[in-house]
Amino acid sequence: MEGKKLDRNSIIGFVIIAGLLVWMMLSNINKEQQSMENNAELAQKESIKKEQAASFEEALKNNVENDSLNQEQLKATFGSFAYSAALPSAQGGSTILQSDLLTLEIDNKGGKLTNVTVNKFKRFSKDSGELVQLIKDHNANFNIQLFTKDNRVFNTEDLFFEPTLTKEGENQVLSMRLKASENQFLEYRYVLKPDNYMLDFSIRTQGLNNIVDVSKTPELNWVMKTYRNEKSISYENRYVRLYYEYDKDKDNNLSESSKDDTKELKDVAYIAYKQHFFSSILLTDKDFESAKVNSKNLVLDEKVDTVFTKKFSSVIALNYTNGELNYDMNWYFGPSDYKILKSYDRGLDNIIPLGWGIFGWMNRFLFIPVFGLLVKFLPYGIAIIVLTILVRLFTSPLTYKSYVSQAKMKAIRPEVNELNEKFKNDPMKKQQETMKLYSKAGVNPMAGCIPALLQIPIFYALFQFFPSSFDLRQKSFLWADDLSSYDSIYQLPFSIPFYGNHVSLFPILASIAIFVYMKMTTGDQQMAQPTQEGMPDMSKIMKVMVYISPLMMLFFFNNYASGLSLYYFVSNTITIGIMYVIKNHIVKEDKIKAIIDENKTKQRPQGKWQRKMQEMMEQAQEQQRLKDKK
Repeated sequence: MEGKKLDRNSIIGFVIIAGLLVWMMLSNINKEQQSMENNAELAQKESIKKEQAASFEEALKNNVENDSLNQEQLKATFGSFAYSAALPSAQGGSTILQSDLLTLEIDNKGGKLTNVTVNKFKRFSKDSGELVQLIKDHNANFNIQLFTKDNRVFNTEDLFFEPTLTKEGENQVLSMRLKASENQFLEYRYVLKPDNYMLDFSIRTQGLNNIVDVSKTPELNWVMKTYRNEKSISYENRYVRLYYEYDKDKDNNLSESSKDDTKELKDVAYIAYKQHFFSSILLTDKDFESAKVNSKNLVLDEKVDTVFTKKFSSVIALNYTNGELNYDMNWYFGPSDYKILKSYDRGLDNIIPLGWGIFGWMNRFLFIPVFGLLVKFLPYGIAIIVLTILVRLFTSPLTYKSYVSQAKMKAIRPEVNELNEKFKNDPMKKQQETMKLYSKAGVNPMAGCIPALLQIPIFYALFQFFPSSFDLRQKSFLWADDLSSYDSIYQLPFSIPFYGNHVSLFPILASIAIFVYMKMTTGDQQMAQPTQEGMPDMSKIMKVMVYISPLMMLFFFNNYASGLSLYYFVSNTITIGIMYVIKNHIVKEDKIKAIIDENKTKQRPQGKWQRKMQEMMEQAQEQQRLKDKK
């Protein structure tokens, strides 16, 4: 019975876990209640807006049928903005701005963008006839909610703006004015520049300070459902995120995997609706004082939800200055290309997920410049191969050191086994003697791990680089028609869980290369690493990993960018060649044995790691001795 009693730590652990579970349950209940309240509030607001919009439409229709008899009805419906409703522009229409890079359509109703086409890029494939359209068919909305002094609420999305198109040099300038009179208005000003994805955009009012209630904060509401533009909706959706810069140069993003994520922000400099390879960004020269941003995942079932990826929304508080609105802003509609975004010097390059810390640093200052240089004179697939060769040559000294360490450990394995047998009843003594043997032979058990650890930043940086490289989009190589997406060589008549409905060849080749490499090295690692008492048998684990790792690679990368799979295939193939040369022509067992024998004849100082381990074992031995005396 004594052995079944719970100790104090176990009881505390159970209490903590139970407390966490209760807290999670209460949190979920609160979240559900809050969500229901928010949904009810939103539904009420939407109902009011629909009723208001219907009354506006009816008033405008009546105005057309009998202009002289319905002026009073317009005033009753549109209040202070009846003047704008009586203008010819209230009968509908839109204005188109076009450059080599962008085509924009701005509707009179709401003065908002209803079409944004990125002219030089196609959806899904380069042979597709459909251009990338960030805004079309009412997938986006831009609205300002205004409160007037007569206790009414107006939404600009329901009101009509008067367009005026002019030119300033080569720039196309469109002024959209929602008028209360000829000299009283709310203006949206769009400036499209040639060869530029960035528009100037401003919001200002003139003479409305005696119409609007400046004590109530107007809200800017920007909503967008992002269209799918790439072959694999699941892969694309991993990189569709809402980014923002807030609180003086801090950058962050909402969760890309959460079904529904919301944040309340202060001092916002920009909000970016980033798709995988294209972005819609609203920037402001004067920080927005506060904003509430939300991201909802629209892909709940990949077989059904195939049009949109996510729904983004932002509710931004605008502030009056001397009774008027005055915001100078910008719109960016274009590629999520690191080089283009960085050229604006507004911190927009931070929306490209290049990795944090050293990983992002390696991509920004090493891999992006080097790859950019290579693609200037090489095809993209060849550039990936050359980049891979350069990386493997750079890391080959680490590979060499790792193998030499494994070879030394393998050479002294018989002596380690003897010590294990000799001191099998005295684990502490066994460890001490083993450490002495390592020191005398000039062998550091950690030497094989350190080179591998040093390669992790390179591995992870490139794992982030290839999916984020806009340059690879719709660039072909061999059988892959798009290096930024999967390279399908066969379409399956069914879908395999976690694998997909197609067969990609580059992941298969990469998996084979990983299998061959692990087969080459696993035997040496098993012989080099003795099994420690109380520790799992690493040899058995490695035997299993030889088969599991390639299988994981095959499944995980089947929907990933073929450029990334190409890199891993070439990288592992080169590593196999390097290992073969090292093993058969550079580091031979007889040479290693001779080096170890020579080391044993010399007086060698202990390394820091060996001294530390020796001190720890001596302390443990002394504690055991004192315990035995008691």
